[in-house]
Amino acid sequence: MPGIMFARLRARPYPSRYDRPVVLAHRGASSDAPENTLAAFREAVRQGADGVELDVMRCGSGELVVCHDARLDRLAGEHVQVARASFDELRRLDVGKRFGERFAGERIPTLAEALLALPRASVCNVELKNETLRDHGLAQAALREIRHSESGQEIVISSFDPLSLLRARLFAPRLPCAMLVDVSQNLPAREMAARSLRVAAIHAEQHLCTKENVKRWHGRGFKVAAYTVDEPADVERCCAAGVDVLITNQPRATLALMERLGIGD
Repeated sequence: MPGIMFARLRARPYPSRYDRPVVLAHRGASSDAPENTLAAFREAVRQGADGVELDVMRCGSGELVVCHDARLDRLAGEHVQVARASFDELRRLDVGKRFGERFAGERIPTLAEALLALPRASVCNVELKNETLRDHGLAQAALREIRHSESGQEIVISSFDPLSLLRARLFAPRLPCAMLVDVSQNLPAREMAARSLRVAAIHAEQHLCTKENVKRWHGRGFKVAAYTVDEPADVERCCAAGVDVLITNQPRATLALMERLGIGD
């Protein structure tokens, strides 16, 4: 049913380049700055990334915050659950100091702040982080924020959760969506869900991006993004397999390697 309905709606094209894979900085340039912070997004721009991948969830008071982890032990050294904490509580936490003293004082940004930190016409892959059947309005709120933003990025919505993607397709049918897939999941079932939802792309863990899989996904009309691609051998292998996007913690090194390999202008 969703496939029939969505087939009538003309979506914006999935971001691509003719000369090389699009390079997205995973949670920003997270090898060189604390992940999912404004510092990481600005560093990604400085390193020449085509855009960024970031994670969005709702905190306890309802704001859209850019954060990957449900709890902040790893990022801030605090046993705080994002879904139960107010925005004011989260804003007091330092998520930069553990990465390095020069990043002390970095805070968890809102989605609006992250979009404003990125150049116009760059790519922003917004991953909806939801692990329950109910998303507490996450998809609708995120898409409303994106729609009202005047920052001008090319937006892609991605998620591991098919229900989140269904909501995204309903609330913003013109935005390209991507099904996330990792090696622990049933690949045929994920492909079937992706086809039913008429998503634009498969975002697959890089070990799944074999030539055979990429060829099959392309043949079914999907663009393909590989994550998280940092090692030179993996960059070369994924490029040879024909992926459309590389999601990496190290955009500068990835771009330099592709240039040495003769991939790109």
